Amino acid sequence: MDSVTESPELVLGCDLGDVRILGAGQVSVIEINRPHRLNAFTSDTVDHLITAFRQVRADRDMGAIVLTGAGPKAFCAGGDQKHRAEAGDYGKGTSGALATEELYRVIRECPKPVIAAVNGYALGGGHVMHLVCDVTVASSSAVFAQPGPQVGSFDAGYGSAFLARVVGEKRARQMLLLGEHVDAATALEWGLVNAVVETDLVLPTALAWGERCCAFSPTALAVLKHSLNADTEHIAGLGRVCFDTLTLFGHTDEAREGYTAFTDKRQADFSAFRTGTDAAFPKAERADHEL
Repeated sequence: MDSVTESPELVLGCDLGDVRILGAGQVSVIEINRPHRLNAFTSDTVDHLITAFRQVRADRDMGAIVLTGAGPKAFCAGGDQKHRAEAGDYGKGTSGALATEELYRVIRECPKPVIAAVNGYALGGGHVMHLVCDVTVASSSAVFAQPGPQVGSFDAGYGSAFLARVVGEKRARQMLLLGEHVDAATALEWGLVNAVVETDLVLPTALAWGERCCAFSPTALAVLKHSLNADTEHIAGLGRVCFDTLTLFGHTDEAREGYTAFTDKRQADFSAFRTGTDAAFPKAERADHEL
C-alpha cells in the first residue's frame, strides 16, 4: 500500500447540491454531501451522483475517481428512511423513481477506476455503492450492512447476488438474513474491502491509489474493467427485476411498517405478514391454481 501521511488539497470542481465534485490532480472525488442524514440518499441525491459520474467520465484530464461521503460518520447510510416515511417514497427524481440500479450500472460501466473511500457507515444502498466500486479502502471504524429487511426493503440484485460473489454464499446470507453488521477488520478478512486504515488516512489512501492508476494505460484499465464485469453482467437484469418489484412492494402495508418503525425508533412488527402460501388464494379459488 502507498505510504500516505497527509490529506492532499482538494479543489471544488462542481456543486450539484447533494453531491460535490472535488479535484486532486488527475483524480476526481465525488462526495455525497448530506452529513446531517449520514449521507443517506433521496432520488435527487442519486440523480446528482449519476450526473457527477457522467461528468467525470467525460473529463479527459481525470484518470480515476474516488467516491466518498462528507464527514467522518458515514460513507452512505442507504436510502433516507425519514424522507421515505414523511413522503411515502424517496422522491420522483428525473426518472420518476429512485434510480439506484442505474447508478450502480454507471459506476460499473465507467472505464476509469472507481475507488470507494468508506469513512463510517456503509448501509443498504450505500453498501451496494461501495460494493460495485472497483476497490475499497475503509476506516478502522467502518461498518457494513444490508439492513433492508429490517426497514421493509431489499436489494435482490447487486446487494445480494453480487455480494455473494464477493464474500461467498454463507457470509452473504449471514449479512442479509441475520442482519449482520460487519466491522472493518471482518470486512477485510472476508474480502469485502481491500484495505483498512485510520480515519484520517482513508481519503489520502484512496487518492494515492487513484494516482497510481493514472500512471497506467487508460485503455488497458478500461478493457480489464469490462472483462472483470463480464462474468456478473447478468446480475444487472436481475437487479432491474428487483427494483421494479421493490417499487411495488414499497407501497404495501408490510413495507410501510418497516420504514415507519425506523422513523419512530421502535422494533418493527412484521408478524401480520408472516403467512403461508395458501393465504395468497381464497379457498374457493385455490383449486384453480393447483396441479
